[in-house]
Parts: sequence; structure tokens; C-alpha cells
Amino acid sequence: MFGIKNGDNQSPFSQAATTLIAPGTEVEGDLNFKGNLEIEGTIKGNILSEDENSHVRVLNGGSVQGEIWVATVVVNGHVDGDIYASKQAKLASKAVVEGNIHYNLIEIEKGAHVVGSFVHEQPQQQTNVTAFPADGRIDKADDLAKKAEK
Repeated sequence: MFGIKNGDNQSPFSQAATTLIAPGTEVEGDLNFKGNLEIEGTIKGNILSEDENSHVRVLNGGSVQGEIWVATVVVNGHVDGDIYASKQAKLASKAVVEGNIHYNLIEIEKGAHVVGSFVHEQPQQQTNVTAFPADGRIDKADDLAKKAEK
């Protein structure tokens, strides 16, 4: 389910640099990264990536005590904190999440355990902004906004 499927050449973990938190390693403090992050050890702090293609995998035996803010997250370990996955959240069979999961797309295997809420977030859509006229008259801006609504 979470591996590379036949004909799937777009494995997210092969296209960017990968950082590994190895078993027995404990990191304390917030972690900012780009690319991929695989956790087999423990992170006590928040994980953040502003990279829209970032991926975090909390592997079996790995744990995070803090929030996770990434595009895609795969959990098969333990997360004690909220997850904010702007693209996709995947919970494997041994996942334990104690916190809310904010997601756009979610995949859950049988056996995953969540103590928290699921919050579906729509992708950010570009909004149309009505500019004020050069002469600064608000009544013209109101007229433009009304026309735009029609």
C-alpha cells in the first residue's frame, strides 16, 4: 500500500535528499528540513518543512513528540501531537497518533490508532482581490465588487 506500485516511477522518497533519524537517536528541539525525513528514533519537538514536496515517514519504532507540518506524512510509529499534512496523510497498520490530523487526502490501514480528530482541509485556492480605483473612491470599488459577484 505504501511502497512503489508497478509502473509508479514517482516514488516521493527517491527524488530528494533524505535525512534519517536512526534507531536509538534522540533529537530535542524543532526540526526544519527540505526533502525527505525518515524517523526511526525519537524527535522531541516540532517538525516543519515549507517545501511543498516534503515527506516525513515515522517508521515502526520511531516517535515524534510535537507537531508535524509537512506536505506528506506517513506514520507507522508513534506521534504525540497534531499533524498538518497539506497534501496527504497515510496511517499504516502500526500507527498511533495522539492528536488531531489535518489533511487534504488521507489513507488509513486497518490497525491504525488515532486519539484525536480528523480535520479535512481544502487546498488553498487563489482568491480574487478587487482593487480600489485610482481616485480612491470607495463607492466605485463597491460597484466593481457587486459586478464581480454577478
